[in-house]
Amino acid sequence: MRLNNKNKADYFNFLSTLVIVVWVFGLTAFLFEYFIYDYFGWSQWLLLIIPLLLMGIFFFRGRQIFEYDSDGEALNFKNRNVISFLDKNLNDEFPKYKLLHYEVINGLVLKRLYLTIASKRSNSLILRYDISYLSKKELNDLKFSLSKVIKNNKEKKSTQIS
Repeated sequence: MRLNNKNKADYFNFLSTLVIVVWVFGLTAFLFEYFIYDYFGWSQWLLLIIPLLLMGIFFFRGRQIFEYDSDGEALNFKNRNVISFLDKNLNDEFPKYKLLHYEVINGLVLKRLYLTIASKRSNSLILRYDISYLSKKELNDLKFSLSKVIKNNKEKKSTQIS
């Protein structure tokens, strides 16, 4: 199964640009208000706080583009920002049989996918992906596919033991 939200990249690029423009406008308005006009009084700080809050929420939610591919014998995960200099891209590929467990953390503002995979050096390794920008249908499809992989892994282990 393949899943990605690359088709929304233009939308996320627009949102990030809008957030940055709102921040620059708020900062400029705050500086003019603070040093020249002084119409708003103490509420002039809202011109600085509200854009910073919007920027913080947008970038705190994590990487916008998520790609998943479970075709073949390997699982392939890619997670990246639309603005490439903000954070490094994640690109992981490993065999399906190494997947032990997955967990989706669904918070108020963000969603994260934690994968536990088998490792030679240690017993397990935990990988983290930002999935905040996936739709509900895409998230359900991802959960279904990962559950199917884990179920197949358990069936193969049980048949090998007996």
